[in-house]
Amino acid sequence: MKLSNDYPMYTFFLSIPYIAPRGRTMDEFLKESRNHGWPSFRDQETNWDNVRVLPNGEAVSIDGTHLGHNLPDGKGSRYCINLVCVAGRPTDGKEL
Repeated sequence: MKLSNDYPMYTFFLSIPYIAPRGRTMDEFLKESRNHGWPSFRDQETNWDNVRVLPNGEAVSIDGTHLGHNLPDGKGSRYCINLVCVAGRPTDGKEL
């Protein structure tokens, strides 16, 4: 069941590092992700309470899990995230 236009992406430790799409349509999010071969999130889709970007560009959750890398392009920061890192579920077990 779709609750809103934004979809939270959970880590296995249940923090929410990304919510997408924000500032663009789902079609734009999916097109960019498909073009690059992995989910590609932008700054406005990043939950900075739960994500850190290390000096080498690696994106990690506050839980310590590797998420992916920041690979900036002409539009700004682009966080290319390994999908398996954002495949968790909310703690209440409800479906989205």
